[in-house]
Amino acid sequence: MKQIFITGIAGMIGMHCALKFHELGWKVCGIDNFNDYYDTKLKLDREEKLNQKGIEVITGDIQHPDCYSEALQSSDAVLHLAAYANPRHSYEEPQHYIDTNITGTQRILEQAEINDTPVVYASSSCVMHGQPLPWNEHDLSHHQNNAYGWSKRANECQFMYSRLSKTAGLRFFTVYGPWGRPDMALFLFADAIVKGTPLTLFNYGDMKRDFTYVEDIVQGVVLVTDDLIAKEDDKSHEIYNIGYGNKVNLMDFVNHIETNFGRKGVYDMQPAHPADVPETWSDTSKIRKLGYDPKTPIGRGVYEFVAWYKDYYNVN
Repeated sequence: MKQIFITGIAGMIGMHCALKFHELGWKVCGIDNFNDYYDTKLKLDREEKLNQKGIEVITGDIQHPDCYSEALQSSDAVLHLAAYANPRHSYEEPQHYIDTNITGTQRILEQAEINDTPVVYASSSCVMHGQPLPWNEHDLSHHQNNAYGWSKRANECQFMYSRLSKTAGLRFFTVYGPWGRPDMALFLFADAIVKGTPLTLFNYGDMKRDFTYVEDIVQGVVLVTDDLIAKEDDKSHEIYNIGYGNKVNLMDFVNHIETNFGRKGVYDMQPAHPADVPETWSDTSKIRKLGYDPKTPIGRGVYEFVAWYKDYYNVN
């Protein structure tokens, strides 16, 4: 039986990936520090879902390897997802992103180097700020406009020039879905509609995003992990975009949320945030060669999220 060690396992992507690998017959264990960046109850409830499947979750910080080195070094692969996210938050508090995303990642890398364990790690579409659309993996990286973006670019450099034989970085594009983060647009807009408070729309709502449903993300993670382990190359350091491959107008996204709640939101139009980019759009041709095929259009994905939200928060 293959074993995978997942950092950030109580996050949205971490939980969904852990459940999928378990379903596929892997032994799964992982670590999360359960910080209070957002409501820890949501993280603890995700942990409970994992515990119900017999998945071990270590409570600890990736900056301190003593609590997880044994589990990582006995694994066949590492899925490194632990990070402070949210570009806007990083604009205000960059130190969290240096400590966890860069220093913490270095500790994970060093532990993986002991047994040359393959690592699949989370990067971000944010590293491609300034490139022409659609964003692909081959254009040169420009200057990221927030600490989250440049911390993720640093991660790519850390793994690219490490002593590890096999690594793969995943540039995620605006992941959403059930059990999502409360600081993400979908969750914030849902909360505002339910509570009757204004939806804050930056750049006066004139933005486009390549929204990617979490189950499609998981499909890509599994494909990349399987491919990385199977590679016979002496050195393999790949970067992949994982997105849906379409640009969606932010106001269309909002309209889907309103439709599923059956009520109209109140808009608070604001100028562009300095940590934002006006548009994202993924070129997924590279990962599609591995069989990646995202199936969830925005209407279906929002429907699934709202159904989960109503059930989780007991909203009619």
